Order: sequence, then structure tokens, then C-alpha cells
Amino acid sequence: MRRFLKSVLIFITVFIALTGAGAFYFLYQKYVPTNEQADPSEWFGAVGDRVAIVLNNELLEDEKGRLIDDEVYLPLKWVNQKLNQRFYWDQEEKLLIYTLPEEIIYADASTLGSSGKPLFVEQDGELWLLAGLVMNYTDIRMERFTDGDANRIFVDTTWDSVPQAQLLKAGKIRVRGGVKSNILTEAAEGERVQVLETMDNWSRIRTETGYLGYIQNRLLGTQTEHHFVSNFQEPVYTSISLGEPVCLVWHQVFSQQANEMMEQLMSSAKGVNVIAPTWFMLTDNEGSYECLADSAYVEKAHAMGLQVWAVLDNFNKGEKVQSEVLFAKTSVRQKLIDSLMKDAAAYQLDGINLDIESIREEAGVHYVQFIRELSVSCRKEGIILSVDNTVPAPYSAFYNREEQGKVADYVIIMAYDEHHASGEAGSVASLGYVKKGIEDTLKLVPREKFINGVPFYTRLWREEGGEVSATSMGIAAAKSWVQDSGMVLEWDEELGQYYGELQEGSALCRLWMEEEQSLSRKMDLIWENHLAGVACWKLGFENPELWDVVRPKEKR
Repeated sequence: MRRFLKSVLIFITVFIALTGAGAFYFLYQKYVPTNEQADPSEWFGAVGDRVAIVLNNELLEDEKGRLIDDEVYLPLKWVNQKLNQRFYWDQEEKLLIYTLPEEIIYADASTLGSSGKPLFVEQDGELWLLAGLVMNYTDIRMERFTDGDANRIFVDTTWDSVPQAQLLKAGKIRVRGGVKSNILTEAAEGERVQVLETMDNWSRIRTETGYLGYIQNRLLGTQTEHHFVSNFQEPVYTSISLGEPVCLVWHQVFSQQANEMMEQLMSSAKGVNVIAPTWFMLTDNEGSYECLADSAYVEKAHAMGLQVWAVLDNFNKGEKVQSEVLFAKTSVRQKLIDSLMKDAAAYQLDGINLDIESIREEAGVHYVQFIRELSVSCRKEGIILSVDNTVPAPYSAFYNREEQGKVADYVIIMAYDEHHASGEAGSVASLGYVKKGIEDTLKLVPREKFINGVPFYTRLWREEGGEVSATSMGIAAAKSWVQDSGMVLEWDEELGQYYGELQEGSALCRLWMEEEQSLSRKMDLIWENHLAGVACWKLGFENPELWDVVRPKEKR
């Protein structure tokens, strides 16, 4: 019996000891701080000449700068995407270009910054911009730390106030909140830190020495708001305005003889204050174009109270034009701009209208740079610059309508061709399509610069034997066809236009009609949204009654 009791006692003693040891080990593991040090270069991902980028207090995992000759350089692609899209690299002629409202700045590999270091470096198939250059032209703050064991640069794009606190005593800055997290660095008593996020016991902070991490709240003194002040002067891209609602009509011109038809075609027009003849047709990748401009035409138009905005296009004579090649060379863009300015002066033009369509995505950045550079010359010469676009869509986002809205005087949205001749049958411009086009454009372009285009045409669709074909018809011609064919049209409230169909032998004919009432609905959208005006495609397609609908209300 004694042996049994002794064994029980020993068991209980051992159990208590083990339990106590386990509890002690648990409490030790949970509450006793670790002194394990994190490797800053590993944590920041800054190895060798790589420089970690911290954007708005978030460490970027996939983007790094480079330390070259003791200067921090940032990747151009990242700068364009996140900081400033106006830094443009001409890969063909090895030029870095920055376009200001009235000046274009060029730099080559020999151009040095104030530090005596190159403004850019081309390495490993990528272009790197001097960080100081980026800051000079961008409304940002930068802090660089390159004298320790982890090269890093902090970039802030916002100027919101941030809570700051002074440390009551020295403390460890940890990778994450909790005493078991590795130590990234130590902060001294009295050091001021930015308080980025406050939790129950820990706060995420940014130190004056360039670290991001977590510290215990008990070490933080009273928080005060720190206000940042920007001294950056944002460039002002002044615009030329017509001074009244724009009522533009495009005049399609394929020959000098067609210029002579202008007065006759305009004889029934009402309220038009801008005529845009298709005079300049790109012909190659060297910036050449066929010119059909006519001084007598301009004189007659001016006498009629019309401004003349000559159109430059890439499709009427552009079988050999590759926009991704044409606009990619600075010398070619400049040649084209010089030619346009000479012709604008020679023919006393009031404006240039760009109608560059169906370009490839890789051409987008070059085309937008062409618009920037052309805007500088137009601004200096008092020439109105307008740019034609389709309605916004993801597949054409590279046209960068937002940037167009900043540097050009007017952005024209061609709110038609909802259904193309080569596609399925449907409306050229249903009311919902136009409404959405206006809404989406207003997210990108100021309404005072936004001109909405309307169609003076429709398409007659024929479906036969499983095949669909379409014939474009001006409104006047379509009305005659409807009358001659006996087609019955019925109003579709949702589409905001008349619809009709009839059987012609084995073919089903379908027509979504554009006429006074459908255009009136579109014009209501234009004026309800206080847009800059309307552009009509094209002169000669209309019946005279349409002008009573299209012209601005104050001119009716």
C-alpha cells in the first residue's frame, strides 16, 4: 500500500512539474519578445544595385529601381503607369521627350542633370529615369536611403495630412505587430514617426530613417497632424474655345472639284459654325500627305461665318500607312507638324481636326505623343486642335481620351457605327448607345471640350440565304427609299428611332431609321449634359429639315 501511495505521489509531482514547465514554455513562447533580427535588404528586396520602391507607404514587390553611379533611377514603364505618363521615349531615335504646354524638351544619352549624372540610362533592354528628373516634373514627394544595408526610395503621390508621434522611449520596430515578429530596426527616444495605422496594441509606422514596421502603442506619444505642402507648379494647358456651342459638319472631299460644291451643299444648312473638309490624307510612314486645301474655299467659308477645321486622316490614301511606324519617330512627327502648320498659315485655317482611326495598340503611345506635340504648335499659332474618337471601350483605351482632353481644345466622339457594315444587323446609333458613350466620355473629358458626333446616315440591311449585307444611305436617300419601297416604320421608344422591315423576294430588308425625331433625342442628350456641341457626318447626307433639329437651341 505504501509503495502504491508513493508511486501516486511521484506521478502527481511529475505531472505538476511537467504541466508547470509546459505552461511556462507556452507563456514564454507567447509573451517573451524575440530578439531575432530581420535582414533589411532581404525584407526590402533590395539586393545589389536594386533599389526598393515604397509607393504611398506600400512596398512594391515586383518593381525595383536601380542605383547607378550613386544615383537612383526608376523604370520608365513604371513611371508612366504610376507617376507621370508624359515622359516619352523614342526608341528609334534614342530621345527622351517631355512635352509642356508651350515647349518640348528633348534629352539624349549625353544630357546631364544638375547632379552631373545622365537623365536616363538604357540598360538590360529597359530605360531608367533619374529619380530627381521625375520629381522635377511630377507632383510627388521622394525620400531616398542609399547609405545603409538596403537601398530604397519612398515615393508619395498624395499630400494628405498624416498623424505623427514622438517616441516616449526607444523601441524596436518589428516586421509585423506582435513581440514574436522579427526586428527590422530600432528607433531612438524622441524620434518622430508617421502613424499609418493604429490597432489595439500596435501601430504601423514610418520612421525618419526610412523604415516601415510596427511598434507598441505604449511607446508612442500624443499624435498630431503633420501637413505636407506641395510647391509643384502644375503646367496649365490652355485651350482655345470657339466661344459658343459648336455645330460642326464634316465635308468629305476627294478632289479639288469637290471643293466647288461647298456653297451648294451649305445652302440649306442652319446654325453651322464649323466646316471640316477632309483635305489632308496621310500617304506613307514618313509624314507625307496629299493636300486638297483650297484658299477660295476658306475665303467663302469665312464670308459665310464658318470656321474651317481641316481634317488629317490615315485611311483615305493610307494603304501604306502604319501608324505604329509613322508616329514612333520624333523627326517624322515634327516633319508632319511643320507641314500642317505651314498649310494652316498658307490657307488661313482656323483649326486642325485629327481623324486617325483603326490604329494598333502599340501605336497608341506614339499617337498620343503626336497630339501633345501638335498641341504645342497649335497653341502658339492660335489654331484650334480637335481629335476624333470612337465611343470609349476597353479595346481602344490606348487612344487615351483623358490625356487628349487635357492637351487638345476639343475631343469629338463619333457616337455612331454601333453596328458596322461587316457585322450583325442593327442600329447605327441607338439612344442607349449614345447615352452610354456620353456618360463614359464625361468620366475622361471635360464637358466644355466634349463634342458629340451624330450620323446623317443609316444602313439598309439585307438578309438572304444566311448572308447579311449592308448599304450605307444618307438620311435623305433613306427617306426616299422607304417611300418608294412602301416600308412601314414604327417608333421604338427604347432605341429612340423608327424601325421597319419588309420582304423583297427572298431577302428580308431591315432598317433602323435616322431622321428628325431620332436626332432630336440625341441632341437632347447633348444639351442636357451641357456638352461643347455637335459634329455631323456628313454634309450632303441630310435633308434640310434636319438642321432645325441639330443647330443649337439659341440659333433656332
